[in-house]
Amino acid sequence: MKASYSIALIFMKSGAKLLSLLLAGTFLASCEKVVEVDLKDSEPKLVVEAEVSDRDTNHVVRISKTIPFTQTNEFNGISGAQVVLSLPGGQKITFSETEKGVYKSPRFAGVPGTNYVLDVTVEGKVYTASSTMPLAVKLDSLGFRKLSFFGEEVIVPLAYYKDPKDAKNQYLFRMKAKNEEVQESLTEDRFTNGNDVTETLFMDLEEELVEGDSLEVEMRGLDLNVYKYYFAIAQISGEGGPPVAPSNPTSNFNNGALGVFSAHTTSSLKTVVKLK
Repeated sequence: MKASYSIALIFMKSGAKLLSLLLAGTFLASCEKVVEVDLKDSEPKLVVEAEVSDRDTNHVVRISKTIPFTQTNEFNGISGAQVVLSLPGGQKITFSETEKGVYKSPRFAGVPGTNYVLDVTVEGKVYTASSTMPLAVKLDSLGFRKLSFFGEEVIVPLAYYKDPKDAKNQYLFRMKAKNEEVQESLTEDRFTNGNDVTETLFMDLEEELVEGDSLEVEMRGLDLNVYKYYFAIAQISGEGGPPVAPSNPTSNFNNGALGVFSAHTTSSLKTVVKLK
């Protein structure tokens, strides 16, 4: 199953998902009668966005709280949290706060096949999530082809890679085109297990790709729970098929925290758009 979508924090504004339903009901009920809707803000919830990859870098954890619907939508960072990553064998890595709500690790490279456990302590409460970094899959090359949509021809990128036969794999593709636009595409190997794969990467850009444009593609290998989290976002947005009823995607953190902890592999390539 595949989905193409732009990832957003759909739960950053409490009550937003209820607003559209209430407004729709109000419009259908009457075009003349004035109906006053009392939107009550829900209690703030903790949001944790955490990543560890197999790149040798400073890995980042972002911690915030949801904000009331009536307030400006902005990153509501939380200071003073304790962030500790645990590795098999008892080794622990402590993240340091570099700016409000942003915590970074010392420089290190995650190891594929390793299960990582992240503990985030905020206001005396511990939120825990685990993620197993899959074995690495290499992005071999990039290509392009023309497709016709409603009589108009567009250039779409192609990603070539070899899917391992003896494992279930899930992938997230992140694309950067024209040096500014970012698009994401999600896929898994239900029908391509063990095959040489040609993945078509659909992009929703304000201006279509043309020959000479620059393109960067990053392929991430995800564990299953993280894939399900991103897939739920795609369903809610309606970009992975018919939209579903609004709800927060299932987090791999406990104690009611929102967000996700992803231990993933990554493989990146840059190229210039050129048709053969």
